[in-house]
Amino acid sequence: MKALAINIDEITIKPITSQADFEEAGKVIEALMDADLLENETERKKALDILEAITVLAIDYEKKHYPMPKPDPIEAIKERMEQLHLSRKDVAPYFGGENRVSEVLNKKRSLTIKMIREISKNLGIPAETLLAAS
Repeated sequence: MKALAINIDEITIKPITSQADFEEAGKVIEALMDADLLENETERKKALDILEAITVLAIDYEKKHYPMPKPDPIEAIKERMEQLHLSRKDVAPYFGGENRVSEVLNKKRSLTIKMIREISKNLGIPAETLLAAS
């Protein structure tokens, strides 16, 4: 295996507090992505430790500055139904009938706590995701 494109002894692990720091961390992460292929065990371990530390810092920065929007509960239900190849009739028991399924999925009726429990349990959608719709 060829050597890393970066000298691991010159890498400084520090908090990521700016966009420039974040971009630099991305370059380091990219340079260390193949560190697990290094033949020298000591160098491999050091590179992988640095990779893990910088990745944790980058993820923390990303969560603070680029938060993921919460999913729309109704879209989450529709997507899960599609993934599981379920029809409205298939999920009707979780909603209290086929009419309720249509009303909820068309956003004409809110989810009830009972529906949320059933949908969460049977479709595997976290209740926190579904609670935003009630």
